[in-house]
Amino acid sequence: MVNTLKKPASDELRPGTLNPSKETLLTPRFYTTDFDEMAKMDLSVNEEEFSALLEEFRADYNRHHFVRGESFNQSFDHIDGEPRRLFIEFLERSCTAEFSGFLLYKELSRKLKDRNPLLAEGFALMSRDEARHAGFLNKAMSDFNLSLDLGFLTKSRSYTFFKPKFIFYATYISEKIGYWRYITIYRQLEAHPENQLYPIFNFFENWCQDENRHGDFFDAVMRAQPYTLTGIRARLWCRFFLLSVFATMYLNDIQRTGFYEMLGFNTRDFEREVINKTNRSAGKVFPIVLDVDHPSFYPRLEQCLLNNEKIGVISASNAPSAVKLIKKLPYYFSNAAQLISLYLVKPINMESSHGKVR
Repeated sequence: MVNTLKKPASDELRPGTLNPSKETLLTPRFYTTDFDEMAKMDLSVNEEEFSALLEEFRADYNRHHFVRGESFNQSFDHIDGEPRRLFIEFLERSCTAEFSGFLLYKELSRKLKDRNPLLAEGFALMSRDEARHAGFLNKAMSDFNLSLDLGFLTKSRSYTFFKPKFIFYATYISEKIGYWRYITIYRQLEAHPENQLYPIFNFFENWCQDENRHGDFFDAVMRAQPYTLTGIRARLWCRFFLLSVFATMYLNDIQRTGFYEMLGFNTRDFEREVINKTNRSAGKVFPIVLDVDHPSFYPRLEQCLLNNEKIGVISASNAPSAVKLIKKLPYYFSNAAQLISLYLVKPINMESSHGKVR
């Protein structure tokens, strides 16, 4: 029998290959940094901790973890309609984020190899983990007859320049929030196996330990560079990145609440749990953390959600671009006002608790 070649869907580059999501403020980003500044960093003040972390990385506890077993030997055509769309979007976003980490860590390891070998080895071993995660997620998409062209993604995405200290803040929080997201999902499905949508979630218990170790690596880097954790500027930047990461996750996930409901979550409860636990984790290294229990914290994020919904309606209209922009401006200003107000909420000082057993 002869099959005619189907025309690719609008979100496919070619049949079976997803067109990467359009870049917005809320999509996973690709980063580059000042490699010379990174190479000059002195790690000697924390060398013992680095050595212990590198020993853990070298042990590669998850070397044999990401192996697809019999649970994958089936058709997943029963996941269809909106659940299928939401799950594929989850896989795509997760794969993009892991691949972004791989590219950054791999480039850092290459640039620092001869100038800061201790740091370079850490980044090389973390890039190994991120590549493994991205590959596993991309392979999962093949169960739905799709894949991401990671080579095209490398060339097509714009790269955001961050100074090294900003890389440290952002990636530390991202790795720790990844840990809490994955372990929370794993425990939910362990308790409620009837909500197990797809076998990949069974891998999250060990998988999240990679994220946790990566976060610990950036914890050690920052402790070796005291300027990243002391003084008024450090406090302001820690505050900024905590709010940025928490707000981005909240706005992204509530827009996709159907996915988390499929796993048996109340999405807002899931977000609060992950944010609270990540905030506490950050308090072990950051001089301050956010007051996420402040009565205005979540209502202001909810207002941003409402604003984004209205912006989306305007974007989908047939009005001229200039008219759309004018109509969107009040909602952009409102979002900025909400986030600035949250930034100005008095943070919680954590310095007095550092070094104590908790």
